[in-house]
Amino acid sequence: MPIKKYLLTGLLVWLPLAITVWVMLWLIGMLDAIFGGVLSGMEAVLPGAASPVMEQLRSIHGLGVILVFSALLMTGALVSNVAGRWWFRQWDRLFANIPIFKSIYTSVRKVSNTLFSSDGNAFRKAMLVQYPRAGCWTIAFQTGTPGVEVAQHLGGDFVSVYVPTTPNPTSGFFLMLARSEVVELEMSVDEALTYVISMGTVAPLPPAGGK
Repeated sequence: MPIKKYLLTGLLVWLPLAITVWVMLWLIGMLDAIFGGVLSGMEAVLPGAASPVMEQLRSIHGLGVILVFSALLMTGALVSNVAGRWWFRQWDRLFANIPIFKSIYTSVRKVSNTLFSSDGNAFRKAMLVQYPRAGCWTIAFQTGTPGVEVAQHLGGDFVSVYVPTTPNPTSGFFLMLARSEVVELEMSVDEALTYVISMGTVAPLPPAGGK
């Protein structure tokens, strides 16, 4: 029926925008709530004369996002010079020596450095691999190469890949496969992620000059 077709088409048009807006509002609300908690703590310490100012700040929606963005920008600018790097090393050394805390902090720091480094190879390339058995193919992302000890046991040329689940790519499986058993794709990582999240319904456009 045309009505059903029109409804589905309209849903496909508005659903991505609605979900994006919902996620952004959730993020803004979460940051505002955190900032509101900080203001409440400051009110308990500062004199009562500061309360009107705190209330005015609390009424500004989205201020938490602006402050987080500003803090990240200022931190990046500070750590970009020699003095800032020295303070960062002291900060890093402090947290890396706290029992229990250091395990989480060190692991997250190594992963974030690998993922967001401009010269790193993690999640820079989409691949086609056979998983969970031969003959079944899925999208994967190269995360690097096996470590020295693991590479010695494996022998040959291997790559480390991350196979995301569908439609939630934040969970998945870590595999080490022979380079000869993977197929490197020309599609971008963004296109490959869209392909995975959409469960194959949104196929990437063919490369320029391709058939």
